[in-house]
Amino acid sequence: MSELQVHGVAGLKRHNIKTLNIVFMIYCLVAAGAFGIEEMIPISGPGLTLLMLVLFPIFWALPISEMVAELGSVLPSEGGAYVWAKEGLGEFWGWQVGFWGTIGTWLQQAMYVVLVAGYMQKFIPLTPVTSFLVKLMMILIFTIVNLLGIKEVSRVSTVLSIAVIAGFTVVAVVGLANWQYNPVVPFIPEESGIIDSLGGSICIAIWMYCGYETMANVAGEIEDPQVIPKGLIIAMPIIALSYFLPTLAGLASVGQWESWATDGQHAIGYMDVLITYLGPAFGFGFMVIAILSQCSIFNAYIASGSRGFFVMADDHLFPRFMVRLSKKRKVPAVSIITMAFFTVALCQWDFTTLVMATTPLMLYLYMALAIATRRLRKKYPVEERRAKGLFVIPGGNFGLNFMTALPFVISIIALYVNGTEYFMSGFLMLFISLIGYILCKWFYGGLNKVDPERYHINPKTRLAFGDTIHIGIYVIFCGIASFIGSILLYLYEGEWGEEYYLEEYGSGLFSDFWGMLDVCRYGGILLILAGMIILAIGRRVEGVQLNEFPES
Repeated sequence: MSELQVHGVAGLKRHNIKTLNIVFMIYCLVAAGAFGIEEMIPISGPGLTLLMLVLFPIFWALPISEMVAELGSVLPSEGGAYVWAKEGLGEFWGWQVGFWGTIGTWLQQAMYVVLVAGYMQKFIPLTPVTSFLVKLMMILIFTIVNLLGIKEVSRVSTVLSIAVIAGFTVVAVVGLANWQYNPVVPFIPEESGIIDSLGGSICIAIWMYCGYETMANVAGEIEDPQVIPKGLIIAMPIIALSYFLPTLAGLASVGQWESWATDGQHAIGYMDVLITYLGPAFGFGFMVIAILSQCSIFNAYIASGSRGFFVMADDHLFPRFMVRLSKKRKVPAVSIITMAFFTVALCQWDFTTLVMATTPLMLYLYMALAIATRRLRKKYPVEERRAKGLFVIPGGNFGLNFMTALPFVISIIALYVNGTEYFMSGFLMLFISLIGYILCKWFYGGLNKVDPERYHINPKTRLAFGDTIHIGIYVIFCGIASFIGSILLYLYEGEWGEEYYLEEYGSGLFSDFWGMLDVCRYGGILLILAGMIILAIGRRVEGVQLNEFPES
């Protein structure tokens, strides 16, 4: 097996964390309850929603958890997805994956703070000032927990997870004991077709199962990082059941599928099962569970999200101040505090805006992980992995193809059915990511500072040899995706898009459906042409050197 080049862990304090604690941390990172599924039910219909909750663990969550388990087993390093992509695809693509995953996590952080304030407003009137103070207090408390260390984070995650699981278990038991309605009728809303019903909620389902890869970000602080793959295998079915059973119980006991939602004066949700059959006091108690749920996710996401840029900074690919550790606890304190300030600023945004910025990044990340998994199979042979007792996706080449193709294909579908405005916002993040890499490489030097014999700099571009080629390919892929989007989005939203976006946004680019399609079409053509020019220049200027420096 090739010698691993793993960085970003020097100086970190390692902790003996048990498999059960890892399971609860993964539960917090991915689920922390079934909140969010309420939005799927009126869009897809109760029958299709329940079917999606059965199929998505098999065709989405299982492949991702298997990929993450394999990658985390062969490369159990702080930084997770960034390290995997860097080792499998190179410095340029590693940076992109690290940025997508970390920024996606930071944006999601703010979502959960916003949701906590929203849940509290259901029973405690909050002014804008008191709402901000609640958010600030939440950020402060869990930032302090994270500054104490990953062991303390895991303990808090365990306590909160047990409370959330207990609350949803009561919902499932009470709901199933009071079965009144057929939970799969209607299968889809009468006024909708199967494509509209599926497309309207597929991204919610994907979002409900995001986060499996984030646990690996703290692998460098765990004495035996192989507990993470073990925890993934245990957590996956727990998460699937915690989604399916309470939803089945709720639809069977209170019905009213058209009115299910996460907010609104007359919205129906899991809490109504307890109010209906046990009384208002139990409903109030479940509201507390809802708040604890968001707190548990927030707590775990600080731990995961603060490690991304920390490891990249240690590789000289991000501002160096992010790599500083606290003297006593040996945790990435500066990164944690920076993330806290970032969350304070972003929690003033609304939930929809944060989701719009986050979802495309996570889809790009999962497509890149599928490619990295395949590349690392060649770099680190399966036979040598098994000889060391490392986890490998079962089923040989068929298993590998199945588990990597499914997330890749589903991510592509989700990009085009998530909405034109979400699709375009994703391209803005891709542009920011590209510029970010170039600037960080120029200012900080990247892996050349870590190992100049292995990673060479092109003095003409001040980037790594091969980066011009990578950038050209990156821009071409963006252009192709954009141009195809102008066609597929027209076919998917053409009949109602103009009216919907004008009503939804009122003014600006997002209100102009045809204008957005024009941007995708002509912008895609320009990107393809620009990428081809950059690629041609790169091959002409750097092609010979790449044969000399294959690691670049």
